[in-house]
Amino acid sequence: MIVVTGAAGFIASALVSRLNAANFNDVVVVDNFSVEKKLRNLEGKKLREYVDREDFFTWLDAHHAQVEFVFHLGARTDTAEMDPAVFDLLNLNYSKQMWRACCQYQLPLVYASSAATYGDGTLGYTDTDAALFPLYRPLNPYGESKNDFDNWALAQAEKPYFWAGLKFFNVYGPNEYHKGRMASVVLHAFNQIQQDGSMTLFKSHNPDYVDGGQMRDFVYVKDVVEVCFFLLHHRKDSGIYNLGSGTARTFMDLALNTFEAMGRPADIYFKDTPEDIRDKYQYYTQADMQKLKSIGYPNAFASLEEGIRDYVQQYLLPERYY
Repeated sequence: MIVVTGAAGFIASALVSRLNAANFNDVVVVDNFSVEKKLRNLEGKKLREYVDREDFFTWLDAHHAQVEFVFHLGARTDTAEMDPAVFDLLNLNYSKQMWRACCQYQLPLVYASSAATYGDGTLGYTDTDAALFPLYRPLNPYGESKNDFDNWALAQAEKPYFWAGLKFFNVYGPNEYHKGRMASVVLHAFNQIQQDGSMTLFKSHNPDYVDGGQMRDFVYVKDVVEVCFFLLHHRKDSGIYNLGSGTARTFMDLALNTFEAMGRPADIYFKDTPEDIRDKYQYYTQADMQKLKSIGYPNAFASLEEGIRDYVQQYLLPERYY
C-alpha cells in the first residue's frame, strides 16, 4: 500500500492519478474528507481505503506492515492565514508525528516543503547548503511552519531510511479548482478571461521591474508528480530538494500564454498591489534544480508555454479533472 496524505487536495490528488496510471491501485488516501468541494479530485480513482487524518496514526499502528511508502503532502497552505497555532498543529506537529512513525516502522517518506521557506530570496534559492536553512526569514506563518519542520528534520538523529523534503515553487495545473484565492495565477487568469475577456495583473512597486515583469518559477503539477514518482523508486540520496521548473518567467508571459491557449486576443490591465501584502511581495523566484538532477532525475520540465497549453486546452476548457 502507498499512503498519500492531503489526498483530496491539489498536488496529492494529481499524484494519485499518476500512481493509478502506473497500476499502483492500493492507495490509501488520508485527508479531512468533510470538505466537499475537494472530493471531486478523487472521483474515478482506484483507491484502497479512505482514512481521516485524525485517525491515521491509529490506522498506521494496525497496518504498517502492509505500507510500502508514505507521501505526506497534506498541509494548511493558506499564506493569508496569520495564526501560527494553525500551522503548528497541522504543518509542524503533525509532520513531526509522521516522521517519528516512519522511523518507528522503517517507512520511506516524501513530504511537502515549500519555496515560501526562502522568504524574500535575499539568500538565494539553492537547496545545496543546509547550513543556510536556519537563516531564511519566511514572509508569513505558512512559510515559517515549513522552514521550522525542514530544520527540525535535518537536526534529528533518527531518520527514516529514505526521506525527501520537496520545496515546491509556484505549482499550477488541474485539480486546483477548489483552492479559491490560493489557486495559481493561471487559473485566476483563465477565469477572468472567460468572464470579462481581460486580465488584471499587479503593478510593480519595485523600480527594477516593469508592470507585469515580476518573475516566478512556475512549475506544472504533472512535472511535480513525476518527481514524486521518481523518488518512489529511487529511495536513496535523502535530503531536501527544490522542485520548480528551474526557469523564472514573468506574469506577463503567463497572461499572454493563457490568452493564446484560449484563442483570445490579449487585453491586460494593471492595478496596485494591495498594501497588506506589498511589503511581503516576492519579485523574483527561481529554483536551483542541480541537486535533483545530480541524483539522476532524468526528465525535462515543461516550459510555461507547454504547461499552460495543456492545462487550458485539456482540462480548463473541457472542465476536466486529472
